[in-house]
Amino acid sequence: MPDLTYRVVIRLCRVLFRALGLRIRVTGVEHLPAAGPVVVAANHSSFLDFMFVGLAAVRRGRLVRFMAKQSVFRSRVSGPLMRAMAHLPVDRAHGELAARQALWALRSGEVVGVYPEATIGRAFVVKDVEDFRRGAAHLALATGAPLVPVAHWGIHRIFTVDGRWSLRRGRAVEVLVGAPLVPLPGESPEALTVRLHERLAAMVDDLVGRYPQPPADPARAWWWPADRGGAAPTRAEAGVLDEAAVRRVDAPR
Repeated sequence: MPDLTYRVVIRLCRVLFRALGLRIRVTGVEHLPAAGPVVVAANHSSFLDFMFVGLAAVRRGRLVRFMAKQSVFRSRVSGPLMRAMAHLPVDRAHGELAARQALWALRSGEVVGVYPEATIGRAFVVKDVEDFRRGAAHLALATGAPLVPVAHWGIHRIFTVDGRWSLRRGRAVEVLVGAPLVPLPGESPEALTVRLHERLAAMVDDLVGRYPQPPADPARAWWWPADRGGAAPTRAEAGVLDEAAVRRVDAPR
């Protein structure tokens, strides 16, 4: 049943992508193993990026079980779909339960999707390594599953935080699947996380550098990275905004 629901959702996503005239380019899918357990670690810039990371995996015949915050599962809209597709809820107060579920999925030969940045980054580049969670590395080391980095760029132009969205047709979306990271003998989760961060940051930087639709006036483009002259917040500014957003979500109601 989860796979049936998942495949129906995939078809609906493809209809949406065609309706929006998205120019999607996916490269490197050969790096994703066609069978067996895999930990996919992706950057997080949009509410929709899981669709495109999932699309890359589908091209290898794989379905990704994404780890997502508990509130997504509580939503009347997304909750039933997330549960029906066997995605994995993460309760920050009880993270050990999510870890056990992810380990079980991997030992069953599934692909588990993780966002080491935890929350959507407003700088539209990979967050600093200090803000990277170690969960993906822990899962890979505990199970021996390949740790596959997946970078994407351009999805935030469609729908992201702070009410930024656009239905304008023809947006370019780039997705890049990297070669699996192989743990070194005796490597710690912290060290593997540093290597994952370096690889994912370099991949995102590569995608930005060859993005086919750069802005005519970067200084006026909210979606273009500050380190390339764009109007997006710097990493430091984005960090402050991200922390404020988390406090608002966690505040008593």
